[in-house]
Amino acid sequence: MSAPGLSTITAALRRLTAAKPVPGSLVAAIAVVLAVTLGFLYYKTQGTGLKRHNEVLTLLRELKKIDARWDVEVFRARGELRAIPVPSADYRTAVARIQQDLAATAREIASPVLQHGLPDLRSTLVQKADLIEKFKKANAATKQALGEVMRSETEFPGLVRGAWQDFRDRERLVAAESAVVQVLAQSQRYYLFPANAQRKNLESLIADLQASATRLPPALANGLARLEGHVQQLLGALPIEQTLFAKLAFLPAGPRIDSLTDAFSGELATQLESREIYRVYLVAFAGALLILIAYLVARLAASYRLLNAANAALHAANEGLERRVAERTQELSDALEQLKESEMQLIQTEKMSSLGQMVAGVAHEINTPLAYVKNSVGVMRSKLPELTQLLYETTKLLALLRAGAKDPDQLSQQFALTQDLIRQFREHRVLDELQELVKDGLHGVEQITDIVTNLRNFARLDRSRVATVNLNDGLNSTLLLAKHELKGHTVNKQFTDLPGVTCSPSQINQVFLNLINNAAQSIEPGPGVITLTTRREGPDHVAVEVQDNGKGIPPEVLPKIFDPFFTTKDVGKGTGLGLSIAYKIVEQHGGTLNVDSAVGVGTKFTVVLPLTPPAPAELAA
Repeated sequence: MSAPGLSTITAALRRLTAAKPVPGSLVAAIAVVLAVTLGFLYYKTQGTGLKRHNEVLTLLRELKKIDARWDVEVFRARGELRAIPVPSADYRTAVARIQQDLAATAREIASPVLQHGLPDLRSTLVQKADLIEKFKKANAATKQALGEVMRSETEFPGLVRGAWQDFRDRERLVAAESAVVQVLAQSQRYYLFPANAQRKNLESLIADLQASATRLPPALANGLARLEGHVQQLLGALPIEQTLFAKLAFLPAGPRIDSLTDAFSGELATQLESREIYRVYLVAFAGALLILIAYLVARLAASYRLLNAANAALHAANEGLERRVAERTQELSDALEQLKESEMQLIQTEKMSSLGQMVAGVAHEINTPLAYVKNSVGVMRSKLPELTQLLYETTKLLALLRAGAKDPDQLSQQFALTQDLIRQFREHRVLDELQELVKDGLHGVEQITDIVTNLRNFARLDRSRVATVNLNDGLNSTLLLAKHELKGHTVNKQFTDLPGVTCSPSQINQVFLNLINNAAQSIEPGPGVITLTTRREGPDHVAVEVQDNGKGIPPEVLPKIFDPFFTTKDVGKGTGLGLSIAYKIVEQHGGTLNVDSAVGVGTKFTVVLPLTPPAPAELAA
């Protein structure tokens, strides 16, 4: 309650007691009591530091995200047969920073829940971080052992073919090769499902492998010995990894974070309920004061009738003015909203256009290796009848040999037929051709994999919105996705080693895509040259240049190229928002986008970005 309000109450009391004088000390005491009561209620209804509480909840959510990322990395590493690159994120540093912030905030807001819950949570997270480091080392050892085992899949067939001509006991060779195949398959099953039954099966197969190694050529025997050693390494390393994996699975880091978050939220809700009760008291007390003031004002109305009339006229004039201002403001607001909506629709149209071009290019690039793979598989299928016939005739010959060859003529005919098929098989170089076809098919699949990987890197769909990236990698991904636009042109890459830049990767890649597409489209029909250059720009910035030898931009047009809706393309071929969007993205990142062009010579766009961008909220705008 303001001082004028208290003065009005004091004056009213004096008027009410005018017939019987009231001591001035009593009036002052009543005014002090009213002011103290109002101040007390106001103090009890003050905010509970919601900003600090929200910071605590945000920090707990960050811990939850880090815990979830840890779990994802562990399960991904455990579920893959091959070694996979794990993002090297300093989670320990982030966890330590969050815990320090939580401890400082807990002391500041005096939260009993945080003071009791943070020590246990800190101990659990430290334990989990240590277990994850141990698990990564154990998983690397297991993957190395499994990789050595799987190399025998390509090594052993070559050893068998080398011994096939000189070693007479070919059934033993076949048995050894079959044992190796079973060991390889069981090793993979044991890695994926490390149960005791799978381990015993693998150990039994190793024993069979040892038995089959007797009386074999030295090269084969040595190969089997190496395979056995690698399997033993796998048997020794996998239980350690599985034990650590089980400990991580039952470590209650996530539930502790959720429990602490729920308890802290409940504590905050209790405080808010208490504040709400005092707020009700404050409203009631203020209402009573307002009623008292209204009563006193009514008593004084006769003395201030003329003043009230003047105030009423002034109030009416003010209301009329405010109404007109409000109407005009509403009209301007509606116009501004319509303009923003139109701008958003046009920006979305530009983004969808770029996305359509990119998807069309990716589909075209994938179609070529896919046809390559399809052709290889088709040719391989055409070779299968020869293999099938050879296998069939060889099986018949083996059956006659096992039966004792009662009919020599039949055996001789079957042997001659089989030998003739083998000769044709060798003359036609079927195995060599199949190997080349398999190699070609795998090459096509690798090309498709590279395209998909670069598309994912371009969009950064598996990363957070703001991350630290290498701009050289972003340019390489963008070049692959814009390959269909660059056909017939020469791309010169003059990249230097760059430090990591904290930015929104998908937005920066969109800038690169727009600039590269504009460079390709600005070149007259025929081959051209596009030069991409990266370099350090001072201690805290990096620069990326996109230069072409196209037709250039006229001087009178150059100042307008970053304006929204301005385009030099034909009607229907552009929205005029590509460079405008690129300029806005670079500006939001705290950088600059400059252009240098000469007619008939070419154009060069230079993007300069700081290593550390503005606040993340500005990038997300």
